[in-house]
Amino acid sequence: MSTGEFPEVTTVAGVVRGRREGGLAVFRGIPFAQPPVGELRFAAPRPTGRWDGVREAFAFGPPPPQETTVAPETPGDDWLTVNVWTPDADPAARRPVLVWIYGGAYKFGSADDPNYGGSHLSRDGDVVVVTLNYRVGIEGFARIEGAPANRGLLDQVAALEWVRDNVTAFGGDPGRVTVFGESAGAGSIAALLAMPRARGLFRRAILQSVPGTYFSDALAADIAGAMAGELGLRPTVADLSGPDPRKLPEAGAALGARMREYAPRWGAVALTPTPFSPVVDGDVLPTAPWEALAGGAARDVDLIVGHTRDEYRLFLMFGGLFGQVDEEMAAAVLRLFGPGPDPERAYRAAFPDASAEYLFELVQSDWLFRMPSLYLAHAQLAGGGRAHVYELTWAAPVNGGALGACHGLDVPLTFGNYGDTVGGLGGMLIGPTPPPETEVLSARFRSAWTSFAATGDPGWPAYDDQQRLVQILGAEPAVAAYPEEASRLLWQRHPFGVLPLTTA
Repeated sequence: MSTGEFPEVTTVAGVVRGRREGGLAVFRGIPFAQPPVGELRFAAPRPTGRWDGVREAFAFGPPPPQETTVAPETPGDDWLTVNVWTPDADPAARRPVLVWIYGGAYKFGSADDPNYGGSHLSRDGDVVVVTLNYRVGIEGFARIEGAPANRGLLDQVAALEWVRDNVTAFGGDPGRVTVFGESAGAGSIAALLAMPRARGLFRRAILQSVPGTYFSDALAADIAGAMAGELGLRPTVADLSGPDPRKLPEAGAALGARMREYAPRWGAVALTPTPFSPVVDGDVLPTAPWEALAGGAARDVDLIVGHTRDEYRLFLMFGGLFGQVDEEMAAAVLRLFGPGPDPERAYRAAFPDASAEYLFELVQSDWLFRMPSLYLAHAQLAGGGRAHVYELTWAAPVNGGALGACHGLDVPLTFGNYGDTVGGLGGMLIGPTPPPETEVLSARFRSAWTSFAATGDPGWPAYDDQQRLVQILGAEPAVAAYPEEASRLLWQRHPFGVLPLTTA
């Protein structure tokens, strides 16, 4: 280790040189695996080779190929990289480590997003923050013949192995690693909790808005066949290795625009924003997370699990549906997404005064994020483990609060990145001039997350099946009984698990 304006750290693969930024040592774009192109296309990640001399770690690695119109600032195929923020790259420091796994419907995302900058968390919480890239979309999650399933998850495992082997040199404690992620990042972490390959790589986990979509092998294969068919190809390594990795996402986008056509075969998945999810293939991911946790697979991992109150309202905005939902639309989604033999009747009885738009939003919030998150905590308890639960109720200040406590609002609050200088979620949901309570709530998030990483205690009681106490993160945070009791009761007998292919 060297100090000064350009600190150097010796990793297993070689020496990297970072920069001092705001009192932190920051290292960007460190490869944790070989570029997955050429002969390694669609393969499990392979360890990176050693390099001689000093490698500059000043710039983020390029994003993985995905549906986007924005060209990567950093060209090249080194998608599989990590970034590190640390108060001091001193091997004797042994600070807690927070490892971020981004969301993005398993088809978008990269660690160069300014919303994921780790400076506030690292500085305020005296922790080492690591962010990583993993393959998304077809490269990472399509079920391709001749390739391992869940390559994006395998990338995450490889990054966590890099953390295990190298984070001490950056001042981190490999025995106190906490993974945290939102949306598809949280869904990835739920899968990691169920994966034998990931066992022992982290001590704690924070899952923010876990999506409940895990595909059966048959469903994933059928979706991959339809996707490859958009290009006139078969879902095989031989066929899909032909197109440039940056062109292949076009097939996913084309299928995404027509997914409703497949509702008779794919069920509710056809009405979601993405044709990608982790695949319960029996090998990489042996079982769905709820089954694995209830069986004790993660009983030695401390959890925080939570969701926002108004998850699906963000997607109402994206779909231009505010003020457009009628009773017929509400009835259709209640029947498709709700639990039990007569979900429309059950929801209308539980929420007798609800408008069509609220029911439309509510059942999809429950199906996609809220109940999968809550019942993952239940599964952890059943397996002999420990979980803390929260709900974010603070409304996004933009548009007069119309978005409520919507999906993704917790991300800028977690990292403390919002305001004039940050685009993406921070800019869109909080706006250019955050109200004063924003920083107070963000500081509460950061304090809870870093305290949990250090000690396992976020500052509120663990959840149990009797009192069901959770942390309410609102304008005035409080500990109270889980507030979505009506939804909890509707879903208490629902068998959370694997989404099937419907052949009827």
